[in-house]
Amino acid sequence: MSILSRLFGGGSARKSAPDPETYNGFTITPTPVREGSRFRLSARIEAQVGEETRTHTLIRADMLDSEEAAVEASLRKARQVIDEQGQALFD
Repeated sequence: MSILSRLFGGGSARKSAPDPETYNGFTITPTPVREGSRFRLSARIEAQVGEETRTHTLIRADMLDSEEAAVEASLRKARQVIDEQGQALFD
């Protein structure tokens, strides 16, 4: 690939979004946020409450060196929040 195509956005293809995970009736979607060369831990937690799908966005100060590590840490932290708060997360 030429240097011009890399300079003007023809470089690398964007990776696909991480797959959501179902955990104890909640859907966790890792959404790591790129900040410079690092990734901030972030995830979207969703649950069905009555007829409505409720969403909680989890964002932590934790920064990781790779997107894969941020995805795994986001899933782990979201599971912990679900275990601690359950449905109260949406109150």
